[in-house]
Amino acid sequence: MAPRAHPAYRTLVTVGLVCFGIIHLLLGWLCIQVALGGQGDTSTKGALQDLVAKPLGNVLMIIFAIGLFTLALWQLLEAIFGYRDRETKKMVRKKISSAARMIMYSGLGVSALLLALGSETSDSEESAKSTTATLMELPFGQILVGLVGVVVIAVGIAHIVKGVRRKFARDDLAPGAPEWGKKLGVVGWSVKGISIGLVGALFLWAAISFDPEKAGATDGALKTLQDQPFGQILLIAMGLGFACYGVYCFVWSRNVNFEHE
Repeated sequence: MAPRAHPAYRTLVTVGLVCFGIIHLLLGWLCIQVALGGQGDTSTKGALQDLVAKPLGNVLMIIFAIGLFTLALWQLLEAIFGYRDRETKKMVRKKISSAARMIMYSGLGVSALLLALGSETSDSEESAKSTTATLMELPFGQILVGLVGVVVIAVGIAHIVKGVRRKFARDDLAPGAPEWGKKLGVVGWSVKGISIGLVGALFLWAAISFDPEKAGATDGALKTLQDQPFGQILLIAMGLGFACYGVYCFVWSRNVNFEHE
């Protein structure tokens, strides 16, 4: 029996998606808190740090780490064995997308495990600025940072397109998934795309201004959004969008499409 067909494996993927959903609910709540004048790191790592501070937070982090590593394994198997029913270009694009998600889930899993063990994780904003500064020291570094910004913006646009066109429903959900869950997915995928696009815009602006301090991760992007006219309303809307994605992950966990090859 293939690993992804095993009931235990499918159960772990379900747990992982539930964990991912909870992270996005917390992220949404942090966005709303910050919009209303509170303090906090409005990133996925910030959501994990908020959760580990709760009662039994270390135990929850271990569960989250297991769930996230299972999602990483799932996407690794998809990158290697999946999408064989697609035409070549689409298959390659899907495999690359799965590989990128595998890296993301693995990174979050490592963060959750480190938090469970009481270790400090690196600040996402400082990491983004440090990486940008390092790239700018390389030959053609300014161009490299600009290309990073363009690629990240493209990923954000792809998320928005996936949401608006409901591509996630065809790719990720099994037949029979509830319509209300798909509607939440439209909002959630679109908002995630906007947040990713904002991160890309910060990298692009850092390249144009030749200033690594202009770069930032999700937390910096959302707080930059807050500084704009009607920023408080926009940040609350983003928080609600992340919450929609969190609930969509719960729907996804019960309707995972394991059948495509």
